[in-house]
Amino acid sequence: MNVLHYDITKAAGDFKVLNATNGGPWHTRHTATHFRSNLEDYKAANLRYSRNHDSNFLDVYGGPYAHDITAIFPNFDADPDDPESYDFACTDESILTTLDADVETFFRLGQSIEHQIKKHGTLPPKDFKKWTVICEHIIRHYNEGWADGYELGIKYWEIWNEPNLDKDDAPNKRCWGGTAAQFYDFYEIAAKHLKARFPELKIGGPSFAHRDIAWADAFLHEMSQRRVPIDFFSWHAYTPKVEVITERAAEIDELLIKYGYGNAESILNEWNYTNKALPYVCTLEAIHGAKGAAFVMASISAAEPTSIDMMMYYDTRISVYCGAFDYYTYKPLPTYYALKWYGELYGFEVVRTDDTIENVYALTGVKDGKTVTILTYYSDEDGLQDVTVKLDYGKRGSYEIYLVDSDKGGELVQKTQDPTVTLKQNTFVKIAEV
Repeated sequence: MNVLHYDITKAAGDFKVLNATNGGPWHTRHTATHFRSNLEDYKAANLRYSRNHDSNFLDVYGGPYAHDITAIFPNFDADPDDPESYDFACTDESILTTLDADVETFFRLGQSIEHQIKKHGTLPPKDFKKWTVICEHIIRHYNEGWADGYELGIKYWEIWNEPNLDKDDAPNKRCWGGTAAQFYDFYEIAAKHLKARFPELKIGGPSFAHRDIAWADAFLHEMSQRRVPIDFFSWHAYTPKVEVITERAAEIDELLIKYGYGNAESILNEWNYTNKALPYVCTLEAIHGAKGAAFVMASISAAEPTSIDMMMYYDTRISVYCGAFDYYTYKPLPTYYALKWYGELYGFEVVRTDDTIENVYALTGVKDGKTVTILTYYSDEDGLQDVTVKLDYGKRGSYEIYLVDSDKGGELVQKTQDPTVTLKQNTFVKIAEV
């Protein structure tokens, strides 16, 4: 029998924010008519942060009138010091709705990806300094009350998204229409200005796409040479393999230390199950089912002891990549329970085991002497046999066991004094001491 041994007297600190997401709750504050809403379920998941990248794709957030710089400041030739040059209404509404769910916005300053045949907002701004001044006023609106704004204390401000998604010589690039060299200039101007203006805030980026690590190396080398401040380095990973995330985290950590950014936060702010070896529909089917949910729970569990400071699942917008909420009903899907169960661990202290079981990922917390363990049995390779795992906490107790699989959506399935479970592949359980 496989046994995981724990010494619950040896706690390893608080749980990091690893269940944050892209996309806020699907709910409207400005009308009394609510055809559908996931506000209460979203709030119950205790997600802490929501990144607003790509949030303008669908109407509940204001559609094309929210979040992107070209939406908030639609006429680039206008005066950036004039409040009349800005259109904040839809972005305000989305941020305030997200706050209604007790979730803060992680604000992406830039543009949503453009898959269209002709690009518009993802082309490099024609004046990098003016673009930065516009961003300064946006921050002032949300944190300093400028232009009939708010004092929300939004902490994280991210410069752009996936500038390396396409190579410099690629046609019709989707996220950054310029070259890497142009992006270096752009990022330097924006980061230095915004950090000087708002030293108390976290200014970072650049949402490094999951491509050749050499791009990140070159970017950080250039920023180091130019003495550009970086409070956090954001990066993305789409993969069917948990180890790809942990290995990339180690690579990022090495680069940050190498170039003098060892104190910068490492933020994985886009990630999900994606298997490019199979037809795209196979990825979507996995995301919406137990397999994608098990991948999410396994990845969060594996990331907990790494250098990753924050993870932001892509996404909780109602979209094909949303494994948390059903597209039609907004009801929770299996991945929702991975995010929610992790959210329940805030306030607990981490307890780790030195034991390992192939394809089994464990996450354990202790609070007031009582334990909660989430066990996940995940592999992208089909056909694994069931595995039995016993938890040894060095004490006796009574436990409730909850299950997520293709049939169960987080239901209580057993009460026992023996914390031993048999797991099928691509399922996960919560074993909570009562």
